[in-house]
Amino acid sequence: MKRIFGIVVFLSISVSCFCWGFYAHRRINYYAVFLLPPEMLVLYKPYIEFLSEHAVDPDKRRYAIPDEAPRHYIDIDRYGAYPFRELPRKWEEAVAKYSEDTLLKYGIVPWWVQTMLKKLTRAFKEKNQAHILQYSAEIGHYIADAHVPLHACSNHDGQYSDQKGIHAFWESRIPELFAEKPNEKNGWDFLIGKAEYLKHPDEFIWNRILESAAAADTVLRYEKELSLAFAPDLKFSFEERNGVVTRQYSTAYCKAYQEKLNGMIERRMRESVFAVASFWYTAWVNAGQPDLTKLNRKEFTAEEMKAFEALHEAWKKGKGYGRDHE
Repeated sequence: MKRIFGIVVFLSISVSCFCWGFYAHRRINYYAVFLLPPEMLVLYKPYIEFLSEHAVDPDKRRYAIPDEAPRHYIDIDRYGAYPFRELPRKWEEAVAKYSEDTLLKYGIVPWWVQTMLKKLTRAFKEKNQAHILQYSAEIGHYIADAHVPLHACSNHDGQYSDQKGIHAFWESRIPELFAEKPNEKNGWDFLIGKAEYLKHPDEFIWNRILESAAAADTVLRYEKELSLAFAPDLKFSFEERNGVVTRQYSTAYCKAYQEKLNGMIERRMRESVFAVASFWYTAWVNAGQPDLTKLNRKEFTAEEMKAFEALHEAWKKGKGYGRDHE
């Protein structure tokens, strides 16, 4: 595992210019570690930086593999009206009703989370430390995506309502401004409690998807109302980021939007942290609670190391598949 830390340090520098954008995904995995029981902390705490940095690998994979994009969202409003009972929750039944092509077109995140849970459980059973860490980092990403309202809405970046950019505004700009300031008036609190065993993880993730879908209209409508109330020169500002001056939503606009949403973004981030830790814990329990101090395959193979590097190189080229909103 030591060989991977060179890449981790490099990535921590390289992706710092990004902010459920890169910034929030990294923090969600980081905070999730502290919800685990001591028997799991013996592994997860020493590798907390790996789990944080590699939380963004699924997004980087969108720049390398065309099949990756649908794993991050579901346009569930394409399947009728809330609570979308027309859409079967079981994959096989959904394929039989709509076809796999249709499901892939509109996104598969709730089913993909379950696929990743099986992979992580198998890694625990095999006591494969490298895969435990890799799959833990990656399932955290997909679980967090399921908590973003605009990941459960076909108007995912306000492209149908003249609100282009709202996706990154909600999931990147605001967390970056407020999530690291717990002692300030508008700061966020990540003292959450402990992970819980999920008896029905499939129902759990579908419930979170439905919560996201129900909130999507509010996310869009409130931003539209706020935009009409703000003068354009107050809505945006120019700020320096990593030596480059960029046009951003102003801090005043971000504060006003956060207050109008009554803390929704903080709640969804907190719920993401809890969900990630609970899925990790559930996989470990379902695998028989193996002793995590006695694992094998602690290093990644040369081929796996090259795969990490290839993901980063593909991301640096900046030509991704599917949706691009980060």
